[in-house]
Amino acid sequence: MSLEGKVAIVTGASRGIGAAVARSLHTQGVKLGLASRSGDDLGLGDDAVARPCDVRDRAQIEALVDETVDRFGRLDILVANAGVGAYGPLTELSPEHLDEMIDVNVKGVLYAAAAAVPHLVRAGGGDIVSVASEAGRRGLPNEAVYCASKFAQVGFTAALDHELRERGVRCTNICPGGVATDFALDEGRGRTPDALPGMMNAEDVADAVLFVLTRPRGHRILEVAFRPMGEQSWG
Repeated sequence: MSLEGKVAIVTGASRGIGAAVARSLHTQGVKLGLASRSGDDLGLGDDAVARPCDVRDRAQIEALVDETVDRFGRLDILVANAGVGAYGPLTELSPEHLDEMIDVNVKGVLYAAAAAVPHLVRAGGGDIVSVASEAGRRGLPNEAVYCASKFAQVGFTAALDHELRERGVRCTNICPGGVATDFALDEGRGRTPDALPGMMNAEDVADAVLFVLTRPRGHRILEVAFRPMGEQSWG
């Protein structure tokens, strides 16, 4: 299915998976609303509305969605990608990182979806793609709070499928394993660059998002789970 002329919101769009998704959609003729803390437009110029946006602030994400619809006349796609992680035993996790994961990974997705859904329905249907994680499908050691936030994200998106299917809105969870981005390597988050080799790259996830969005409207994909070949499989 062609995406030419569609309009999408991408959160966490300035780097990593979000930037890869935004660039991939742009090559397909999609106009974009880009939400990120930096407000980077990725060099997309008039094809993008890019604003600094903290997804933990409901008013900020609503304003970005409204401005995108005002500029391009509609909204067809939400890619809820903004996310953060911190790793280590629960008792050693800082309160700041705990709160941040719940606020960004859970509230950020809820707020973005709540802002987007009325416009998706008004357009006659569309897609919500939630970039979650394999950590939203299985409990993993030293990732208890990250898993909790991603389980919530996966459950929320799966429940939305029941609410929105009859209104023409498809809801999909994208659940990759390890991806070599820098989002988890800053500010003492418990990982160092030596964890990155062997992981997938951001473009691998963008390919999965594009695959979901280009399926015929007569069916929907509820979940895409995939991992690098060198990553352990869990029961």
